Amino acid sequence: MAHIETPVLIAGGGPVGMTLALNLARYGIKSVLVERNPETTRHPKMDLTNGRSMELFHRLGLDEKLRDAGVPRENAFDILWITNMVGHDLYRFHYPSAAEKTRIIREENDGSHGAQAPLRVSQIEIEPVLKAAIDANPLIDVRFGTRFDEFVENGPEGVVARIVEEATGAEQLVACRFLAACDGGGSRARRRLGIALEGDEDVAGAFMVHFRTDDRALLQRWGPIYHLQNGAGTIIAQNDRDVFTLQAWLLPGMDPDSMTPEGVLEGWIGTHFAYEILQANAWFAHFVVAERYRHDSALLAGDSAHQFIPTGGYGMNSGIADAAGLSWVLAANINGWGGEALLDAYDAERRNTAWWHLAASRRHMGVRIQISQLYAEAGDLFEEGPAGDARRAKLATQIAELGNAENESWGVEYGYRYDASPVIAHEAGAPPVDPLTYEANTWPGARLPHVFLADGVSVHDRLGLWFTLIALDETDTAAIEAAAAAANVPLDVLPLARPDLRSVYERSLILVRPDQHVAWRGDALPLDCASLLTLVTGR
Repeated sequence: MAHIETPVLIAGGGPVGMTLALNLARYGIKSVLVERNPETTRHPKMDLTNGRSMELFHRLGLDEKLRDAGVPRENAFDILWITNMVGHDLYRFHYPSAAEKTRIIREENDGSHGAQAPLRVSQIEIEPVLKAAIDANPLIDVRFGTRFDEFVENGPEGVVARIVEEATGAEQLVACRFLAACDGGGSRARRRLGIALEGDEDVAGAFMVHFRTDDRALLQRWGPIYHLQNGAGTIIAQNDRDVFTLQAWLLPGMDPDSMTPEGVLEGWIGTHFAYEILQANAWFAHFVVAERYRHDSALLAGDSAHQFIPTGGYGMNSGIADAAGLSWVLAANINGWGGEALLDAYDAERRNTAWWHLAASRRHMGVRIQISQLYAEAGDLFEEGPAGDARRAKLATQIAELGNAENESWGVEYGYRYDASPVIAHEAGAPPVDPLTYEANTWPGARLPHVFLADGVSVHDRLGLWFTLIALDETDTAAIEAAAAAANVPLDVLPLARPDLRSVYERSLILVRPDQHVAWRGDALPLDCASLLTLVTGR
């Protein structure tokens, strides 16, 4: 049987697996990526790539290509609550377009925004962009149409896996230092490792109808709207032209086996119209997180590690951050300067963040349930005249009062912090993180706030590939540079001479990790720089 050797074997070629491969290649690490399906997904899954994910895609040089694949940059992210498509609009939550958000980020430039605007794009459109990037990268051995079949752990030497070409049945053995399990919710790797999922399964269900229509007079009667919602579900505008997805909630007593796509779609819309059904099926969502993300040389990322109901859009977006976090700790270990504790830190950091995202998703689902109940209790929302107007106005007010945290939880998106990490120089008395509001801060473990510098370049773009020490003043950094050289730790120094930025960065010196999270901060270098570097590199 043919034999392959690689530093990293990636099981699963969805967005997380492909992003992990590209991040590893950015650090100069080769990988083999296997994906059972012969091509990228045609299944409509996520529809929002949030601002934090776009920051991470920007590092890979893919942000503009992804925006070209998404809805036009000028289209807003509005959420509109309605009765149905032939009835009345009730309440609109307005959110700026990517173009408008980009302008706001530059004009305000106070650290309170991400470096990138979010992106409205279907996973169907994201995956071909990522696939083209991995196909073009010489460090990535891409094997779509290849099944990750079985593996055995080989202690500190890594993993030996068997992969099978689906079309021919040809088998190969892959010896790898690390196995990255990005193989989805039913992860074969996770089951083989005996890692259980904690949380609640089948917490909600929906009947999905993915369809195409040219009837814009109906589907865009209130303009190009991102989400059209009522108490029974949501229509998602996938491209703001002709492709839409209905997610109709499965309520108690509903039998999806007795439902037809046509009946569900026309029932929700409120009328018959011309359309083509592209795909339809019932699905059920979970609130689960893997009990651990690491077992020796095998590590989990993406849906294999966590699954949430898509309220808030934290599934794939959390997975993209998994890929950023996992890639650098694997690369550091493979390159010899990263210690064993880095691998444990990945588990502590990303698993706790998954629970943070799960809790947010659960809160958002709770609001959806409340609004569904309000619809059910509202009476006849279609009646014309003063009585109907009063019912609709009352429901609109109730929706406005409940708010739309599902699309406004900036603290969840940008503010998560690695408080349980063993490789962060923690400070006592960490303040709580507000899920709704992001406040720029450099508390150890937090993401480095973004600002544009005087030359118009993002501070994130001035960070080095590995560790970067930002100096806002004239502090002599020779001691930590010497300690890094002696320990073979790659360190860049970014002297900004910008004491005015202390209002954002809070300290004069900020040590930033490869994943843009703060490892340490201070107004003077520690007396023992070598010990600090030993801590943050997991040695």
